[in-house]
Amino acid sequence: MTNAKINDIEMYYEEHGDPAAEPVLLIMGFTSNAAAWAPQIPALAERYHVIAFDNRGSGRTTQPDAPYTVPQMAADAAALLDHLGIASAHVVGASMGGMIAQEFALRYPRRVRSLVLACTTPGGPHSAGHDALMAATDEGLALDTMESAMSPERVKEMLEQLFTPEYIANPGPGFGQMIASTVQFPPTVAGLKGQTLAIRAHDTYDRLPRIVAPTLVIAGDADPLIDPENSRILAARIPGAELVLLPGQRHGFTAEKPEETNRAILDFLGRHARPSEALAPA
Repeated sequence: MTNAKINDIEMYYEEHGDPAAEPVLLIMGFTSNAAAWAPQIPALAERYHVIAFDNRGSGRTTQPDAPYTVPQMAADAAALLDHLGIASAHVVGASMGGMIAQEFALRYPRRVRSLVLACTTPGGPHSAGHDALMAATDEGLALDTMESAMSPERVKEMLEQLFTPEYIANPGPGFGQMIASTVQFPPTVAGLKGQTLAIRAHDTYDRLPRIVAPTLVIAGDADPLIDPENSRILAARIPGAELVLLPGQRHGFTAEKPEETNRAILDFLGRHARPSEALAPA
């Protein structure tokens, strides 16, 4: 658990598991930080060298007061691997992190051993629910304070998008870890707006057939935040991609159904294992 100078920011990152094992890079979503991967990290770390980090604009990483782009955030992830001397990794991205993971796979194809895209979208006008997503980001850009962003009404709406009523009534440990970390390391208005602008401009639809990494697309089939039809689009347009839809699950299925999620990811990663390799010296 440390910080490093990555491009123009100070990035917080964590490493778990055996450093000699195959690397897995975890990229989290909008305003979330590495702690949101708590339901996945122990299971993955039993077999892999797991790297999780806070994106620019989130958690313990610098939150510049400027527009961000998804390609910029993909470059941050690549620079983190450079810093760690890792030539390639399995890349797992959730929500906005899945957008970053798509761009990473397109821009740095040789650095991706396999790709997992969770509850995400290709973006752009060809995506499902694009108008609704743009309307939601309009609301985010209009916010002036984090107090307004985290009003009781907005928090209730967010939780209902993330989790089923049954889980909200009786949440598991992943929920508590996520909430505690968000409270301890809250997003800022600058970070929220920077990431919002990145999401608005994201569009990989036309380029998806160029992804060469083995790909798993996974989502909840009742996700009200990112239309699960987007997962079908991703799986159809990425050559050879596999699709897993979890029945009745919403956007936060990685926390609500960690055993099912981890089983699917570990099975997929295990089928695409390969010997470790280090980054060649510059």
